Amino acid sequence: MSDSVSTQRMPGSVARFADGLLAADLPMLPDDRRRDAVAFIGRRVRVLPSITRFGVLVIAAAVHAAGVVLGHDRIRRIVLRLPLPLLAEYPRLIRSLGYAYIWETWPDTDVDGGTVEGRAA
Repeated sequence: MSDSVSTQRMPGSVARFADGLLAADLPMLPDDRRRDAVAFIGRRVRVLPSITRFGVLVIAAAVHAAGVVLGHDRIRRIVLRLPLPLLAEYPRLIRSLGYAYIWETWPDTDVDGGTVEGRAA
């Protein structure tokens, strides 16, 4: 299954949050790598056990709705700072999936998303 097909089936609320979070955490990560990581996150969310997937999608929808009203960047920053049960787990899930994919797929990735080789040049 191609990444473009996988991304189309992923809820937009999860994709938007994942893309924004990875862009903020890894500003030097090339767009194509970030898109691949977001597609991977979507594939993994789709195969979560049903009750867990339901919880993730409810939280994603709530974060997305708040983002429409207050701005997605602002809501992302708020979610990252609030230690609320379950809500605080959402960015952890997205980060863990995204980081694992990025560093497993491209081990030369630096802490800001750039490449270690690119810095040496």
